[in-house]
Amino acid sequence: MSGRDTTNVTDTQYQGYSQDHPDHTDNGSAIGPAGAIGPAGATGPAGPTGTTGPNDAWERVTNRMRQDIGEAAWRNWIKPLRVGRLEDGTLTLEATSNLARERVTSQYADRLRVISAAEFGSVKKIEVRVVSRAAPRMSQQKPATKPAGEALSAGLDPRYTFANFVVGKPNELAFAVARRTAESATVAFNPLFLYGGVGLGKTHLMHAIAWHIREQDPSRNVVYLSAEKFMYRFVQALRFRDTMSFKEQFRSVDVLMIDDVQFISGKDSTQEEFFHTFNALVEDGRQVIISADKSPTDLEGMEERLRSRLGWGMVADIHPADYELRLGILQAKAEQARLAVPDKVLEFLAHRISSNVRELEGALTRIAAHASLVGREISIDSAAELLSDLLRASSRQVSVDEIQKRVAAHYDVRVAEMFSARRARNIARPRQVAMYLAKTLTSLSYPEIGRQFGGRDHTTVMHAVRSIEGLVATDQGIAEDVSLLRSLLAN
Repeated sequence: MSGRDTTNVTDTQYQGYSQDHPDHTDNGSAIGPAGAIGPAGATGPAGPTGTTGPNDAWERVTNRMRQDIGEAAWRNWIKPLRVGRLEDGTLTLEATSNLARERVTSQYADRLRVISAAEFGSVKKIEVRVVSRAAPRMSQQKPATKPAGEALSAGLDPRYTFANFVVGKPNELAFAVARRTAESATVAFNPLFLYGGVGLGKTHLMHAIAWHIREQDPSRNVVYLSAEKFMYRFVQALRFRDTMSFKEQFRSVDVLMIDDVQFISGKDSTQEEFFHTFNALVEDGRQVIISADKSPTDLEGMEERLRSRLGWGMVADIHPADYELRLGILQAKAEQARLAVPDKVLEFLAHRISSNVRELEGALTRIAAHASLVGREISIDSAAELLSDLLRASSRQVSVDEIQKRVAAHYDVRVAEMFSARRARNIARPRQVAMYLAKTLTSLSYPEIGRQFGGRDHTTVMHAVRSIEGLVATDQGIAEDVSLLRSLLAN
């Protein structure tokens, strides 16, 4: 039940549901000296007497609630409750979570009081307390819960720490806000949204934040998982009709970290649940940290309200590594692995492999493994031979500058027109083609491409890409131009 039930309930609505109710059978239990519900014949203040016990009375209460509020709400909120004690007119019920306690207290206490008074006797007030019970149904199908520290470590790479993160101009902002978030005892930015292309360090920073929080304050409950795993757990909760356990699991954490949130694009039910989880945590002052391959405004297939929430706090992008940063990363990795790689070879790799950091690290690993297994000296020639496939792929990548020059030459316009504000058709169309090629042939985001076309807004680039995509499908001339330009740039 996602929304608050606004039905007003008064005693008069239940005046027919009393000791004389046709379904009512007098209780065979009395209230013991301490107020706890005891077996039949126990001494204590007077209560209903008869042949049935308090469990039967509570079952009748829950059955009436089931009729009143519906199957779904009853299953989620009323069925899990247990009777604790009845003392001085106060019936204490036991719930398994704070979420359940708050929902029952705010929405169902009045109804429970009226119906319980008919079954238990004089019930003037309903109280709900949280008690620990056996693990939820979903967890019963899994191994025993791990200790907090061990559970946090699951899925986290011990190599991904702040100490091992090489900082340069393309990632210095993201590093700074990630470090501030991890070190702050209070919520610094909420949410913190990190985005960038593949292999640029988003996951490294996410893991580093989690490790730092664990070391600084092990008592904080940190949950890190990919958006894919979030969706999988949600589907499992729906399958086993155990959404209460799912909600409690994710809404009771201190820090929620979701990696690659773009995965839930187009998945409406998962987005709905994530939206409510996000709101619950932020409103309660808990930290939310998200990563994606695009900025919140560029996430296609996401609900507008969710994109708006994701952009609420601090949004930090990670740009592709420049030559200096790539060289620094190679030097750091070689030092950590104690590899004797000549500086000239590291410089060669930093120049030739510019796609992403993962490929850069992979190339270094291949060179080191080959030298160790074969016994050959590491040199530029041996590296070029060993990495020929990777170097060929990297050599096919082009820059926005090259795209602009090639498109300008093809359409016989000046390169400066790519940055100008002119909107004449013979200028605007080539500019749109160049933006389209920049998006399809590079790993740059819409905002990054816009900056290289005279500081244009990312929505302008998005419009250009969509326009050319449509024209390629309907205009043979444009399709031929784009195909020719692709071939020229590839060669």
